Amino acid sequence: MGTLFVVSTPIGNLADMTGRGADVLASADRIVAEDTRRARTLLSHLAIPTRPVSLQAHNEARRTRQVLEWLSEGLDVALVSDAGTPLLSDPGERAVSSALDAGHSVVPIPGASAILAGLVASGLPCSSFTFHGFPPRQGRKRNKVLERVTSSPETSVLFESPARLGRLLDDLQSLGGGERRIAVCRELTKMHEEVVRGTVSEVIQVFETRPPRGEVTVVVEGGAAPGQKDGGVDLDALAQAAIEAGLPPSAAAKRVARDSGVPRRAAYEAVLGVSQKRKDRNASREEE
Repeated sequence: MGTLFVVSTPIGNLADMTGRGADVLASADRIVAEDTRRARTLLSHLAIPTRPVSLQAHNEARRTRQVLEWLSEGLDVALVSDAGTPLLSDPGERAVSSALDAGHSVVPIPGASAILAGLVASGLPCSSFTFHGFPPRQGRKRNKVLERVTSSPETSVLFESPARLGRLLDDLQSLGGGERRIAVCRELTKMHEEVVRGTVSEVIQVFETRPPRGEVTVVVEGGAAPGQKDGGVDLDALAQAAIEAGLPPSAAAKRVARDSGVPRRAAYEAVLGVSQKRKDRNASREEE
């Protein structure tokens, strides 16, 4: 049986193609690509004559069946995306899972990744992070994703188009993340590479005077988990004060969010946590 190779490709600078990746592409019997035009540019640069075939969201089911047929015939197949590491906000997941289910070998060929490049250039904590891909354009799903970004204690990484970057920054600010540190990384590894660092509010001002261009990776600093201090503010203390003032949970959370600058969801979780601790203490006293 053949092998499915998941091959990382450059995110801008063709010199970032690894020697192993080039060898795999040169020896593969078939190459499936998200964008055949971009793949042909890379293959031409590497002097590889194999013609790629497309694997996109709209034809992934049909192409996956073809990939399985090739693998069953003993052919080696290389999977590449537009740029960077396949499957991360790109099609191909079905092909990989189906190949594994059918008993074929799947081999990763590591290389460039806009996620990791942006993360390590951001100056923000890298030990724990969450990748959110492209945020939904509208509706509740978008709100849920951005609320997770602003309330998470971990660093968050997102992709966004330059045309929608301004709206993303505005939404992060409106959710209480205006003072959160952020890095907007554009045109990574290319001639006009740039990383704009600062708070969300500061970066908004930067791009008000010059609209961004090129592909964008956004890295957002994590906030404090419920009960922890965020920027010198003790959420538990604020929640305790709001509860002792007789405010119901929703109103208490609103006050904590206002006084601390954290997202409403994080404030609400802090209020619930303090409320539960008070109930537990009262229950213990009654038992005594």
